[in-house]
Amino acid sequence: MIDRRTLLTGLAAAPVAACATLPAPGRPPQLSLVCFNIWHDRGDWPARLPLLIAAIRAEAPDIIGLQEVLEDAAVGLPNQARTIADALGGYSVHFVSTDPEGAPRRYGNAVLSRLPVAAVDPRRLEPLDDYRTAIRVRVTVGDRPVDVVNTHLAAAQDAVPVRARQVADLVAHLPRDNVPLVVMGDFNALQDEAGLAPLTGSRFFSALPPGAAETTLNPAMGHQPRVIDHIFVEAARFTPVRAAVIGSTPVADTYPSDHFGVAATVRLR
Repeated sequence: MIDRRTLLTGLAAAPVAACATLPAPGRPPQLSLVCFNIWHDRGDWPARLPLLIAAIRAEAPDIIGLQEVLEDAAVGLPNQARTIADALGGYSVHFVSTDPEGAPRRYGNAVLSRLPVAAVDPRRLEPLDDYRTAIRVRVTVGDRPVDVVNTHLAAAQDAVPVRARQVADLVAHLPRDNVPLVVMGDFNALQDEAGLAPLTGSRFFSALPPGAAETTLNPAMGHQPRVIDHIFVEAARFTPVRAAVIGSTPVADTYPSDHFGVAATVRLR
């Protein structure tokens, strides 16, 4: 087990490099990704924060998708995505919330990028009364554009029709300009749920294939083991390199979150 003092000392190490590793000459570039539901400020946030940072830093990802991101002026909590990005170093932060700009409390999703960002497109998903969002960033990988979407769908297990509507709304509003696409997030659904079909059919593959992990929900927090956090990647545009569940080991009985993260590396075709 890692001693917490050792871990905190390690957090002061040099930040992640500001640009992705260049591919070998003639080799297509790779894209590394992390998807993590950070459980807003529940539990012992000051103790969890360094564990989240350490788990993400170990992957040195190009793009990070965070769900359940909170900023709350009333309790002196800065935007959690900004806090994580500042600790890692070299990442731009793109945040989406159904709470209006300037509100003292805002809750939503974020994408952190150490790659150049050409466009950002936040969206509130139908049905609007479920208060769910998605955010798309267009980044440059090597010299090629890639769209990365981060989202968080309806939570109730009986909300299958709601999640289906949210996925349909998300897909309907994606650009149709032939740019390679990655969609990741906390879908609150197994891969075989019918409503996820637009993201699990022949167009996409899961970076974390079925059966590769027992759960992305943390059983230590009372969750039933289920893989509901996914990174879906266009099959015609990418080949898988590696994938793993991260943040699944406690430090002094503390976990980074009530979810585990998903890390993946893919290569552009």
